[in-house]
Amino acid sequence: MTEKIKVAFVCVHNSCRSQMAEAISKRIASDSYEAYSAGTETKPEINQDAVAVINELYGMDMKKTQKSKLISDIPPVDVVITMGCNVNCPFLPCKHREDWGLEDPTGKDKEEFIKTAEIIEQKVMDLKNRINSLW
Repeated sequence: MTEKIKVAFVCVHNSCRSQMAEAISKRIASDSYEAYSAGTETKPEINQDAVAVINELYGMDMKKTQKSKLISDIPPVDVVITMGCNVNCPFLPCKHREDWGLEDPTGKDKEEFIKTAEIIEQKVMDLKNRINSLW
């Protein structure tokens, strides 16, 4: 059996969008790839609004299953997805890179977090389909 493709979701603080993408990927794409999230900096905890929305929509408690990580804390990856940093996105060696251009919902209402989760879910499904057809 060949090793699974490894995908990293990267943003600066690794506390919201990248964490949501890791959780959603683990829920709906774990049969296609291993998901990781990381940043160039960390926060003491994952964004609590993101935690609540992922728990509500997917029944996953990110406080128990994930933590804020640096890019140096994850294994080498095949695919890097940046979230739309609007700054100089961190570099990780990879075979494929793309930017999802997502706005950070931090500080906005719950509906923005739900909308962000729904966009991420759609992009994760698209990525899963592309990985299945390319690798």
